[in-house]
Amino acid sequence: MAEPMTEAGPVALRTSPLAHLEERMRAAAVPGARGVTLTERPFLTMVNLRVGPGSEAADRIEHTLGARLPRRCGDTTSAGPHTVVWLGPDEWLVLSSAEGAVLTAELRAALGPAPGSAVDVSANRTTLELSGPSSRQVLEKGCPLDLHPRALGPGRAVSTTVGPVAVLLWQVDDAPTYRLFPRSSFADYLGRWLIDAMEEFRGPEVP
Repeated sequence: MAEPMTEAGPVALRTSPLAHLEERMRAAAVPGARGVTLTERPFLTMVNLRVGPGSEAADRIEHTLGARLPRRCGDTTSAGPHTVVWLGPDEWLVLSSAEGAVLTAELRAALGPAPGSAVDVSANRTTLELSGPSSRQVLEKGCPLDLHPRALGPGRAVSTTVGPVAVLLWQVDDAPTYRLFPRSSFADYLGRWLIDAMEEFRGPEVP
């Protein structure tokens, strides 16, 4: 099939790392009280941000985002289209539905001459969303963290592994819904691992 054309020439079509598993993920969905679903949410903007916490540059960046930079491991803050995830004492990941180049330029302008960086890493990872009453049990098959609500709840995001794959794991709400951010090169493995882990819940519900 010919590529779409514009006056400037052919347009490159974006293909997500898990486009080839879309049908399998849809077929793996489990309805009902034991339900769990798996979907990819591709092309989310991700900007890696480094700046001195508490600095004037950090204040300018917080003003640009409309959200404070979280200060503790596991914390996140959100405002409008942006969610900011703590990665380290002076490092954060900004997740956003805003256009990546625009957001990165705005953060670099806010950073100014201060030490630090704002780098668009959107192509480095993809986003898997696992949701439903059984989603925690699916993750517990291969995640070493304590995922019980007493330890991990809505708004928390931590670096961990699921199976052998390193991910950033964010619990979005108490459905529960989780978003997993693997490196794009490991997304296929993780997607297949999760599909296999979901199979158990397709059996008859226990009264």
